[in-house]
Amino acid sequence: MLSEQAVPVVRATLPAVGGALDQITERFYGRLFAAHPELLRDLFNRGNQANGEQRKALAGSIATFAVALLEHPDTRPDALLSRIAHKHASLGVTADQYKIVHEHLFAAIVEVLGEAVTPEVAQAWDEVYWLMANALIAIESRLYQEAGVADGEVWRPVRISERRDETADTASFVLTDTDGAPLPAFRPGQYVSVRVALPDGAHQIRQYSLSSAPGRDSWRITVKRVDGDPAGEVSTWLHGTARTGDVLEVSAPFGDLVLPEGDAPLLLASAGIGSTPMLAMLDHLAANGDRRPVVVVHADRSPEAHAHGAELRELVGALPDGSLHLWYEEPGASGARAGLADVTVLELPAGTSAYLCGPLPFLRAVRGDLVASGVPAADVHYEVFGPDLWLGSEA
Repeated sequence: MLSEQAVPVVRATLPAVGGALDQITERFYGRLFAAHPELLRDLFNRGNQANGEQRKALAGSIATFAVALLEHPDTRPDALLSRIAHKHASLGVTADQYKIVHEHLFAAIVEVLGEAVTPEVAQAWDEVYWLMANALIAIESRLYQEAGVADGEVWRPVRISERRDETADTASFVLTDTDGAPLPAFRPGQYVSVRVALPDGAHQIRQYSLSSAPGRDSWRITVKRVDGDPAGEVSTWLHGTARTGDVLEVSAPFGDLVLPEGDAPLLLASAGIGSTPMLAMLDHLAANGDRRPVVVVHADRSPEAHAHGAELRELVGALPDGSLHLWYEEPGASGARAGLADVTVLELPAGTSAYLCGPLPFLRAVRGDLVASGVPAADVHYEVFGPDLWLGSEA
């Protein structure tokens, strides 16, 4: 909770700070990487820095948190904080790094806003920063404890025991412990980070959902090669270099888009490679003979582009009360609907909880349709691959 002295200052200066956040975050990252080039080389996603998405995500999270402090002073935006904390934990972020961020962020604020940053303004926004940072530090410390690791010590070697090309641009990798022991448990829907050494000496990290159920000795990730400019550094490396028998550096599992307990009806909706956490959920449900109603929606470009398409059909078919609804932009003779997914044509059981994963336009469209159809916003959960640019009322 903000102090009584800080509330009016933050409220009065929020428009100016919010309007300058793009400039502030751009200046911040420039200062940060000049002082600590190892953070760009070995921690931050260089692709998201190049295209500006990380700057937008940081600006959005700061603005959203500040607004939440003003509008709901007795509560925290836990959905936003949890999503960020899980991502940070998967990267091995530690408490001391928040001090580094604070130094360069506030220097950037002063550089951009100049004399408008009076001592009172600086102190008020210092409160905002440390309220958010300390909340994240506490959540991340708890996540490390639950994972059974020391703060930031999330990495372990795993061996690729099987590689399979699922589509022209998607490959799955079965991972096992290098000593043959069972890998740690996880919750269906969680992800791991993969850290690879690139030819230029950098270590880059990306998150990939675990795409099969827990309870086995192995994990499986499914990786889509990201083409374009910039191309995906880690996905390209994995597709071009990683082979059966190779050893990868992988984090403990994290992520808060997880299969809920109980027997409430479920909607699992995905698009493209967003199907991977849903596969783990469905695999778990099928393995346990779960009898709850499960409506599964998936959208893709074509049957040929749909990774694990046959597996998805098999898993849904194994559920006593499961139904599958497919949309392909180019359905061919697959029997799927043509075009983009449209959940408004489905009959959803009362009390359905929805879990979404896929590109941002898909998430926005499906969430909007669900809420308009009467599904409470609190019952619609989502996972974004990459920086979360969907902040504000949807967070």
